[in-house]
Amino acid sequence: VVALGFLLDQVLGDPHWLYHPVRLIGAYISFLEKGIRKLFGEGERALLVGGVVLIILVTGTTAVGSGGNLYTCGRISPWLRFLASVILCYQLFAVKSLKDESMKVYQKLKENDLPGARYAVSMIVGRDTENLSETGVTKAAVETIAENTSDGVIAPLLFLGLGGPALGFLYKSINTMDSMVGYKNDKYLYFGRCAAKLDDVVNYIPARISAWLMILASACERMNWKNAEKIYKRDRYCHASPNSAQTEAVMAGALEVQLAGDAVYFGKVVKKPTIGDDIRPVEAEDIKRA
Repeated sequence: VVALGFLLDQVLGDPHWLYHPVRLIGAYISFLEKGIRKLFGEGERALLVGGVVLIILVTGTTAVGSGGNLYTCGRISPWLRFLASVILCYQLFAVKSLKDESMKVYQKLKENDLPGARYAVSMIVGRDTENLSETGVTKAAVETIAENTSDGVIAPLLFLGLGGPALGFLYKSINTMDSMVGYKNDKYLYFGRCAAKLDDVVNYIPARISAWLMILASACERMNWKNAEKIYKRDRYCHASPNSAQTEAVMAGALEVQLAGDAVYFGKVVKKPTIGDDIRPVEAEDIKRA
């Protein structure tokens, strides 16, 4: 079922007309956040407790929902359960959509349409993009490809292999919570802290497996895999997250460019260390190479 789900993603991607379950999880998180904040209040301790309640409700509902769906299908027919399992696996992958969305950025850059490229990259990154230069847009795209290789491909594969669609969706619910509330700003510093820490835990091993697989991939692509390994070992912790720089460091080394550095989130500049050596300038073609 995992192999068929992966193949289905390669063929179909994420069509816009299909309401994706992750959007449903996201809507559920937003609904719960409003209710929890209203119930618990806005104090530091209250927000921390509320964040834990959010995790319990989201992960519990997701696990019961996906597992219950498969159980019900199995009671009707084993073939229906098989089909449902394939569809659920398919919806957990983001391989084709990651390529398609990043190539939209590449195409706009090749057309010298910087505003269009800024808009395209805003669809796949969390930072502010309205003032990014061409180099900034390219770096943002390359960085999100590197990070989402782990979050959207390798990690789902691992969790699906370990526990099927139910465990896969449990992972995805944690990942979605982190992307929605795991920010270190005034609004989410306390409310999203536990979700962000939990995401760090579940991605710890997948991020490192992804990094070594990407070093192998860079060798297969005849890129500078030795530099990829060197930068990985040197810069893999140059990020606030213990996991994000794992794959970004490999990407920077393989492409022989410098990634990361300061970025703007919600109108505020966030200081970040750079990753990799500035051996050559970043260019639009790096999106295709990534």
